[in-house]
Amino acid sequence: MKKYIAEAIGTFVLTLLGCGAAVSLNCGTDPASVVGTAMAFGLSVIAMAYAIGGISGCHINPAITLGTYIAGRTSMKDLVGYICGQVIGAVAAAAVLYAFVMTAPGLAEGTTTGANVCAAGQVNGMIVEIVLTAIFVFVVLGATSKTNGATNNFAGLAIGLTLILIHLVGIHYTGTSVNPARSIGPALFECGEAMADLWVFIVGPFTGAILAALIWKAIETKE
Repeated sequence: MKKYIAEAIGTFVLTLLGCGAAVSLNCGTDPASVVGTAMAFGLSVIAMAYAIGGISGCHINPAITLGTYIAGRTSMKDLVGYICGQVIGAVAAAAVLYAFVMTAPGLAEGTTTGANVCAAGQVNGMIVEIVLTAIFVFVVLGATSKTNGATNNFAGLAIGLTLILIHLVGIHYTGTSVNPARSIGPALFECGEAMADLWVFIVGPFTGAILAALIWKAIETKE
């Protein structure tokens, strides 16, 4: 249970700080806001990796949990427990961010919760989310592999920096999810287009995670 609580806390922090930055910076209107939002998500992952990595492995993302399950690193019990904790944490974070905005509407910019939407349509959004999630989960599986030896200690840094790069590419298309929990929480409060597109940010990342896990298993060495 401690692992699941840690996942809830980690996903709470990721969603609150990442989506909070997107709201405060009015992400998408200028390059600086895109860079700032991308860094917020990446740095949140790095912080949580070193805070709760020793407890749960710091997945804080259902796509990562699914990828590790397919790769044989996570049990079915933890697959369910982790995803439940992650979604709960993301919804709680979205509720807090919504409270921030609603009690000080003059200070907020853009959306109220930083929800994901498909700016160029759902087909485009699906392609973007599958490809970017596949890259992200592949890096996670590789960076945390036991065959990496001492470099495994820097996995959190590699994963966080990769998430920054992924956001820089994907923000203009989908706001960059690559994380179903991060999308579910804000969409519940944003409603409208965010809810209509939510399925893309669940199916896309899960599909990308499956592809990444299969590719990793095909090239993984046991030495």
